[in-house]
Amino acid sequence: MFCDEALDAVEAIAGGELKPEGRIAAHLETCPNCAAALASARRLEQMLQARPVQQAPPQFTARTMATLRRRRWRSEQFLDVGFNVALGIVALVVGAGIWMFVHRSGLVSVSNDAVNVVGANVVSLAHRIAPSVPLYAGATALVVTALGLWWWAEKDAAL
Repeated sequence: MFCDEALDAVEAIAGGELKPEGRIAAHLETCPNCAAALASARRLEQMLQARPVQQAPPQFTARTMATLRRRRWRSEQFLDVGFNVALGIVALVVGAGIWMFVHRSGLVSVSNDAVNVVGANVVSLAHRIAPSVPLYAGATALVVTALGLWWWAEKDAAL
């Protein structure tokens, strides 16, 4: 076994997280440098355990978590803005491509004629429907009133 393998385990052994067994134990018994490193790590561990543990100030956890949430929100907000800008650019590029295609292919004149035909038909339909709109509005008001009275009667009957 090499010293670097044993030295990797020295801190865990000194902290009590790992028991020296097998090749590591044999190496620590035969290598004075690794044994000295283990003794030093154990002394350091004892000094650290002898020191009093400082108490965190009041509201430390709450303030730290609030700061972390705020930083995370800001980073997410930055990501959202970047995504929205990229999406807007893509929409502009696609729109410009469609506009160029329509104008270069001559579909503009066809689309203008189609808009005029659809507009004329919508106006014609509106003129035909207009006389019956008051009838439908009155019928709707009558149905809503009947439903309201029914609800009111059922509500009082349930009490």
